Amino acid sequence: MGGTNRRARWSVRRAAGLVRRAAGLDWSTVLPPLFAALVALGLGGATLLRGVAFWDTAELQTIPPLLGTAHPTGFPTYVILGWLASIVLQPFGEPALRMNLLSTLCVASAAGLTAVLVGRLTGLTWLALASGLLLATTPIAWSMATHADAHALHLALVALLLVLLVDWERLERARTPGADRRLVAAAVVFALALGNHTLTILLALPVALYVLTVAPRILGRPRLVGACLLALALPLIVLYAELPLRAGVWRAPLVYGHPETWHGFWDIVLAAQFQGSLGSPLADLGGKAATMLHYLSLELGPLIWFVPSAFLATVLRQPRYALLSGTAAALTVWFAASYENAEIERYYLGPTLIALTWLAILAGLVVDSLNRRVGGPRHVLALLLAALLLAPTVAVLPQRWRSIDLSQERQAADWLNAVLDPRVIPLNAVVVSWWSYSTPLWYAQQIQGRRPDIAIVDDRTRLDEHLGGITDVIDANLGRRPVVAIQYRADLLAQLATRYRLTPLPVPGEQPVYLVESLLGSAR
Repeated sequence: MGGTNRRARWSVRRAAGLVRRAAGLDWSTVLPPLFAALVALGLGGATLLRGVAFWDTAELQTIPPLLGTAHPTGFPTYVILGWLASIVLQPFGEPALRMNLLSTLCVASAAGLTAVLVGRLTGLTWLALASGLLLATTPIAWSMATHADAHALHLALVALLLVLLVDWERLERARTPGADRRLVAAAVVFALALGNHTLTILLALPVALYVLTVAPRILGRPRLVGACLLALALPLIVLYAELPLRAGVWRAPLVYGHPETWHGFWDIVLAAQFQGSLGSPLADLGGKAATMLHYLSLELGPLIWFVPSAFLATVLRQPRYALLSGTAAALTVWFAASYENAEIERYYLGPTLIALTWLAILAGLVVDSLNRRVGGPRHVLALLLAALLLAPTVAVLPQRWRSIDLSQERQAADWLNAVLDPRVIPLNAVVVSWWSYSTPLWYAQQIQGRRPDIAIVDDRTRLDEHLGGITDVIDANLGRRPVVAIQYRADLLAQLATRYRLTPLPVPGEQPVYLVESLLGSAR
């Protein structure tokens, strides 16, 4: 009995200690990030895609729950985190919804971390809050919060990396014990980010310049340098080991390419198939500048006109952060403008976050200037500037909500329900498909367990299994199994029509689906 009483008294004292420590928190630094994250979570949750989609979204709804391997560069950080999320978030619904919700959580984290970062840079609570809210409501960040996408995690990791580096500078310059731990933590986050998306490579030079500027003699501290290199290398090795392991010894149901081989591994990690998408870096600089302005203006609206002066304000007030963020933003937008691929606006997430921190620093400079000239409490002036920063977004918020909202989107789900009906795709059929439609078919088959009788032959499948061209696959199965063709290129469909008798199948949407009946007489 006495032991029970002692344990009870200990529990009460421990709870009281926790309350005292919580009461001692500086809530002015806690509440802005928390509120920004909750707003982002609410916006993302209200506009969240409830189910499966097409294209890369469906792949990233399918691969993580299976702990498979994704298209280049493999995204092992996202895949592993997505696998954990698919377990933890089970009460919220089917795996597609869980992966969509993971993006919401990532963008909410990024919004909160942006508020933390601006709080560190300006010391002004209202500007920190405004910056977090602005990031959450930019079109691309909000859009990323509605569906499965590795760029949402990239945004959160970049925000965390910047917070850790700025914290490290503050502690390092104050000679505070424990500063080294911030830099080692930043190395770990850099590794996680690199394991998630190779855009992180563009941050290597900015981070190196920043570290050398803050601590010019750091190379003379071998223990710290070694700890950082180890903190970078070990997570990368563990993360990228997922690719060969899940493609080889513990093979997953879905594997992209052949990362279990040395050559295949580097083909995936270095994204060999996309290297032709990078144009000449120094060609058409005017066009690249126009592209950059176009995408950033979509995200920042009229605030984009203040970005140059905001960067100058950052140079004056936070010169080392200006070096870090300026080189990072410049390299990223230059690369994005030189890279020709789908939905390239996602590559502007990091630069958008950085531009918002510059704007907050400019607003902080204005607050201090007004405070010196006209007086008045700094927090009131900061509130007014924060309201001015938010005003353009508030004005277009309803329209932006309508354009981003995916909560009622069921196009992919309806298409799957129609096309997987045995009266449409016959039993035991071979479906010769392409990426945007293969991915939801994989989700239906591998995650939902629907239509295990059909064989889905994607362009990648043909390459990995050495099946030849589309006509080779059709010819090998025609007369043995029903063959269904889902293709998007008009020239390819025309070619198929000159060789086969094609019967269109009744499915919703613009993508035609054909039953391949037989060879035409001239093709026999």
